[in-house]
Amino acid sequence: MPTIRPEREPHRERRMAESFGSDPERYDRARPRYPEAMVEAIVAAAPGPDVLDVGIGTGIAARQFQAAGCTVLGVDVDTRIAEFARRGGLEVEVAPFEAWDPAGRTFDAVVAGQTWHWIDPVAGAAKAAEVLRPGGRLAVFWNVFRPSPEVAEAFAGVYRRILPDLPYNAWAASSLDGYSALSAKAAEGVRRAGAFDDPEQWRFDWQRSYTRDEWLDQLPTSGEAARIPPAAMEELLAGFGAAIDTMGGAFTMRYAAVVVTAALSRTDAPG
Repeated sequence: MPTIRPEREPHRERRMAESFGSDPERYDRARPRYPEAMVEAIVAAAPGPDVLDVGIGTGIAARQFQAAGCTVLGVDVDTRIAEFARRGGLEVEVAPFEAWDPAGRTFDAVVAGQTWHWIDPVAGAAKAAEVLRPGGRLAVFWNVFRPSPEVAEAFAGVYRRILPDLPYNAWAASSLDGYSALSAKAAEGVRRAGAFDDPEQWRFDWQRSYTRDEWLDQLPTSGEAARIPPAAMEELLAGFGAAIDTMGGAFTMRYAAVVVTAALSRTDAPG
């Protein structure tokens, strides 16, 4: 599923946010990683290596930050997905981030990969400010699909045929448009929290090749998939599979990793 509908306020839809733990093995296996250049840029901009990962999920981003030399603590609302991350050696505490008790702990960076839209943008930024050390950095980011025209039209056609009553066919629009709205909400939340320097937006373009089976494996892992009845999902998987077969059984998906980031203002830093 390519994007979040921009007119929604996803942080008010907690049930969808908690749907990812239904199959954490698939989620961890199928979801794309993040470009190394993005991780390196965030690490370089933070004053130290201690990272809090909000909505850690199965630990996809956390493991990348660990590989870059960071120590990572995760917070997640879903007990099932937290258990999966713990089995992989990560430290995770279960709570909604806005209500999480840091117990006096502070961090050099607060990050959130593919999850900040489930957090209240103002309350989340304010909580991040509470736990960041002087000069610490908030960095929230999303991988955004950027399909070629051929792929976009093929996938949009599947949706039109199988789910014709959907009011929004994301493959027929630019995914960047939807995520621009999320990025703008995140940036506005940072500004309204009042503790950060003016937020910046970074972008890192990258791409990944998918086989038919790899693409079908990741389709049910999105929050939007939880809204689709099982029978319709089976039809979608068959439709996408047939579309990929016409492309030779594989294709390349372009991505943009979009980052909203801000440093804690020196004048407002705690301590």
